[in-house]
Amino acid sequence: MSKSHTNRPAKLALSDGTVFSGSAFGAEGEAYGEVVFNTSMTGYQEILTDPSYCGQIVTMTYPLIGNYGVNPEDVESGSLSLRGFICRELCRTPSNFRSTMPLDQYLREAGIIGLEGIDTRALVRRIRIHGAMTGVISTTDLDDKSLVEKAQNSPALVGQDLVKEVVPEKSSTWTEGLTELATPFGSSYESATAETATGNGQPHVVAIDYGMKWNIPRHLTQIGCRVTIVPGTANAEEILAEKPDGVFLANGPGDPRPLTHAIETIRELVELKPVFGICLGQQLLGLALGGEIFKLKFGHRGANQPVLNEATGGVEITAQNHGFAIEEESLPANVEVTHINLNDRTVEGLRHRELPAFGVQYHPEAAAGPHDSHYLFRQFYDSMTK
Repeated sequence: MSKSHTNRPAKLALSDGTVFSGSAFGAEGEAYGEVVFNTSMTGYQEILTDPSYCGQIVTMTYPLIGNYGVNPEDVESGSLSLRGFICRELCRTPSNFRSTMPLDQYLREAGIIGLEGIDTRALVRRIRIHGAMTGVISTTDLDDKSLVEKAQNSPALVGQDLVKEVVPEKSSTWTEGLTELATPFGSSYESATAETATGNGQPHVVAIDYGMKWNIPRHLTQIGCRVTIVPGTANAEEILAEKPDGVFLANGPGDPRPLTHAIETIRELVELKPVFGICLGQQLLGLALGGEIFKLKFGHRGANQPVLNEATGGVEITAQNHGFAIEEESLPANVEVTHINLNDRTVEGLRHRELPAFGVQYHPEAAAGPHDSHYLFRQFYDSMTK
């Protein structure tokens, strides 16, 4: 074990009775959540601010985290929604011209507990063998037996409606596009114009926010859309009152099955407007179209998941963050699988054969991550304008 930079002890206890002892950083306190891992080498700030991690304690597999600090430009939401953050070794002296503060301070100010100095390889191996499980991370209770009991008595993620913890309170208009550094392929990703139902040359997208990463509306704006964001609690009548040319279904945390209100809303919308869903948005679309959901053993979280595009035969390297997936055999005949994960053959994309409705399980906006799948935003744009 590497030499610790702090003498504040902290522990992680899993519901199977395993306890990991290390050193604390970030905030003091105690929290429970589903313990998961992310294999990305960079992008920890975007991971921390992704609302889809609500209810989870995130472990980074890359051994050194925090070396480039944090900055206000790379956040993916207005707050941190995860329950805890674990790494092998924390860098307390970041070196990057964009950094405004170290990761330790960032987590402390956000009230998130960090744990370093444990064998993250052993933790990840346990999750891969036994599956994601509930854990408790604590700087205040360091008794192994007590922490294990808390982990075993804490509610599991399955069946919880975590979206209600991260949805915005009211609707808003989004106007920010991609930064120059983030624009894919430089000038080739220029904004487009077209005559639409709104009559002003910009298709109007209503994005239903279940816990949306901000790089999604940045892409929609960059490609030439006018974007209105509505809370995930909005019904079909409220959404249609915005006079959308298309409806976007955002990512978000947790189990999609308890979100019966959202499923019914989407079921109404797909008959009337072009629809594009990402991650939780695809799962909700799949449920609305008659499919079923199952929980993955340990999920897909990282920036290097290979996905086969069934139409082109090409392989896209994708960023992903999800613990549930569509059950392919449950899909009705009028729904086609368009993308497949090459690691485990799970559904990564689907579309309706007659209606302009499609979704992908991965993150084409990829912040942080590869740019292979940006074409999907153009595909959504075309479905609204052609």
